[in-house]
Amino acid sequence: MTEDDVLRNAFAMPINNPAFPPGPYRFVDREYLIISYRTDPDALRALIPAPLEFVEPVVNFEFINMPDSTGFGHYCESGQVIPVTLDGVAGGFVLSMYLNDHPPIAAGRELWGFPKKLGDPELRIHKDTLSGTLDYSDFRVATGTMGYKHRALDLAAAKKSLEAPAFLLKIIPHVDGTARICELVQYSLTEVNVKGAWTGPGALQLNAHALAPVAVLPVLEILSARHILADLTLPLGTVAYDYLNPAHRGKM
Repeated sequence: MTEDDVLRNAFAMPINNPAFPPGPYRFVDREYLIISYRTDPDALRALIPAPLEFVEPVVNFEFINMPDSTGFGHYCESGQVIPVTLDGVAGGFVLSMYLNDHPPIAAGRELWGFPKKLGDPELRIHKDTLSGTLDYSDFRVATGTMGYKHRALDLAAAKKSLEAPAFLLKIIPHVDGTARICELVQYSLTEVNVKGAWTGPGALQLNAHALAPVAVLPVLEILSARHILADLTLPLGTVAYDYLNPAHRGKM
C-alpha cells in the first residue's frame, strides 16, 4: 500500500475494514420518546460549553428506537439534549448518549463528535404504556414512561422540532494526549417525514451512577412527553466553532 493508497482510502479505522460505511445515513421508522423536564439551572450551566449560551433550565431526555438505519442496522439509543443558542441560532446541545451497537458509536464519535458510550437502552410498548429504559453496567439509570397515544400532535410542529440544529462538542486527542481536535459541530436532520406524533402523561426517574451521570441534572418538574415516528436522514456536519483557533477564541 503506497502513501497515495493510504490517503485515497483513509475514511475510517481500520483502513482495510472500517467500522462503518460512508454517510449520509437514512433512518426508517425511527421512533422517539422525548420527555422534557425542568432541572437545576446551576447544574445545567456547569455543563454547557461556551460559546453556547444557556436558554432555560430544561432538558430533553430521549429514548430512541432505530429498527432500520443505513450501515448500522437495528439499535437503540438514549441521552440528554439541552436547549441552547449559538450566535442567536437556537438548537440543542447533545450532552450524553448511550447506545447498544458498535458501528454507530464509532461513526458518531469519529465523524460528528456525538458523546456516545456503550449502554443498554430500550424503547417498547408495554400494554397501555410507552416505556423507555436505560441500563449501564447492569444498573438501571433511567426509566421514562408515557401514556400510549393519548392525543395526536401537529405533524408540522413535530417535523420542525426534529429539524432544529444540534450542537456537539467533538474532542479527538493527539498521540501525546493533548487535544488534536476540539470544536463545536453543528448539524440538522434532513428529508424528515413524520409519520405520527402523540403526547400523553409522562414520568421520568433518574438514578445516580458514577459512569452514566444522567442524574446530575435532577428531574424537578415534567413539562411534556412526546412520541414521534419518522423517516429521516442524518447528514454530515459543519464546524461551528474551533477552540484551537485563536481567531475563534477571540470572539468569546
